Amino acid sequence: MKLTSIISKHQPLRYIGMTFGCLIASCSINLFLVPSHLLTGGATGIAIIVYYLTGLPIGLQTFLYNIPLLFASYKLLGRAYTIDIIIGTLIFSTCLDLTRFLNTYAPVNDLMLASIFGGVFNGIGYGIVFRMNGSTGGFDILGAIIKKYYSMSMGAVIFAFNCIVVSIAGFMFGIAPAMFTLICMYANSQVTDKVSAGFNRKKAIFIVSEYSRQIADEIIRVVGRGVTFLHGQGAFTGNEKNVILVVVSLTQIAKIKLLTNMVDEHAFMIIVSANEVMGRGFTEPASKIPNS
Repeated sequence: MKLTSIISKHQPLRYIGMTFGCLIASCSINLFLVPSHLLTGGATGIAIIVYYLTGLPIGLQTFLYNIPLLFASYKLLGRAYTIDIIIGTLIFSTCLDLTRFLNTYAPVNDLMLASIFGGVFNGIGYGIVFRMNGSTGGFDILGAIIKKYYSMSMGAVIFAFNCIVVSIAGFMFGIAPAMFTLICMYANSQVTDKVSAGFNRKKAIFIVSEYSRQIADEIIRVVGRGVTFLHGQGAFTGNEKNVILVVVSLTQIAKIKLLTNMVDEHAFMIIVSANEVMGRGFTEPASKIPNS
């Protein structure tokens, strides 16, 4: 099956996920940020500043501010990339104005709580959108353009523009709201990374030992995890050996360490975090995966 066919098949589910993420982010902005006179990053942050001054709808402003960015994206980044962002921008802008009525509820009156909860729920929403390979436009477009033509990090570019927005907020509304906005942005970025990367976090363990076969057999027999041998060679001795690679859950690490130590107390072991693990035994039942 061609890649384009696979993508087309999953498009409806993808757009449902993007809409759900945009709805969460929009509710967060209207429930926590706007009632507390806080901001978020990107074009939405500029729209919120103008909203505080004029009362113009945030969603409508967000879409209008994205129009020149979308035009630049079409010219510089291509049609397919731009169409995807147009859809995301439309969904997000619509959700922002549909949830505007939440401004009157203000569930928390404390600025610290508002910045934390606003950042967390914003991050959940944006993380879902990014996990669906979507975008809400704004400074993401500028970051992509600058990265393409100037080889600069998208994260650094977006952070720089967000700093400008926060500086404007500090000048217009005072230092305290700007500082709480920074807390909100930090929480937002952390949660966005966690959600977009996935919660299926495991540990990858590399074991170097002269008794790799025996260790692997014990891991398979006792722990029930699959093991892969990687070819290795000692740089100093020149001796060839198998390096064990095994991916486990957090609760299985201690058992792996004990088994390894029982077979070879001098074994060299490296344990690293795996942000997301996909495939047989983790995200799908083995019975549903055809044999290769």
